[in-house]
Amino acid sequence: MKSLKELTRPNIWSLAPYSSARNEYSGHVAHVFLDANENPYNAPYNRYPDPLQLEVKERLSAIKGVPADCIFLGNGSDEAIDLVYRCFCEPGKDNVVAICPTYGMYEVCADINNVEYRSVMLDEQYQVSADKLLAAADANTKAIWICSPNNPTGNNINREEIIKVIESFDGFVIVDEAYIDFSSEPTILRQLAQYPNLIVLHTMSKAWGSAAIRMGMAFAQKDVIDIFNKVKYPYNVNLLTQEQALKRLNDTISVEQWVNILKLERGRLMKAFAELPICEKVYPTDANFFLAKMTDAQGIYDYLVNEGIIVRNRTRITLCHNCLRVTIGTKEENSELLGALRFYKA
Repeated sequence: MKSLKELTRPNIWSLAPYSSARNEYSGHVAHVFLDANENPYNAPYNRYPDPLQLEVKERLSAIKGVPADCIFLGNGSDEAIDLVYRCFCEPGKDNVVAICPTYGMYEVCADINNVEYRSVMLDEQYQVSADKLLAAADANTKAIWICSPNNPTGNNINREEIIKVIESFDGFVIVDEAYIDFSSEPTILRQLAQYPNLIVLHTMSKAWGSAAIRMGMAFAQKDVIDIFNKVKYPYNVNLLTQEQALKRLNDTISVEQWVNILKLERGRLMKAFAELPICEKVYPTDANFFLAKMTDAQGIYDYLVNEGIIVRNRTRITLCHNCLRVTIGTKEENSELLGALRFYKA
């Protein structure tokens, strides 16, 4: 791996971060706050939130088995995705490599930051070799994106190939594990300490049932997290989000129950889909959704919309022609979907 200084944009490396009022007295106990130009009334929402979300990170540290100072929290995973570009990719010069098809925000953030985005096509089993990803990289490649389980395909990317990329590439490898809680494969977080160039993304939006609060997580070596914290907005995660995150993180039993129910429903729904005359193939998945190749994805999608049922039409996505992406809902929602499809007429 190149040194962190080599990988970081020079202006970011030398950046003097904004010093917030809540940072400057760190390490001392205080009870009178006259430093941040806040209104003294309407506690606790009159005060700026903890800029480093320390209480949330300590709870996450216990759950994820990662030191708190190796955790970055952002406004959804999208903030961490964008920070990779802002911190490490020189606009108009550097590039990144990603599998295709995959989560669209990697490319959107590349375009916003004027960074070249190089796609490497998955094969017919929705897998990719490390050699193909590495062959697409050059001296100006700062990051390789791998979503596993992948979106929209739902499958795990071969772990051995991911490890080969991490060990062979001299820039950052970002493994987005948004759906890992639904997977039969363990998280790659267990190997975080081995690889200084590994960044792992998790989220509160999926298994934790908290998409509305917008909290994403990035896990990396402390010096990488320090760069993220230097560039992020001072109070990027508000108090309401931190409170709701702690509430959910303190109820892991409910989350385990949800995940188990969704896995059972996933199996039931996929089996039922495979038996529909309008379904040609159901692809294997390790996520809380699956991809199904239909006889007429657009026609079926339009029909379901008229029935008040919304799935995702992925037919225009590379390698997903005539495919619908179906998120696993409640038992009642899933049954309503199946009932509607059984009455569909081309």
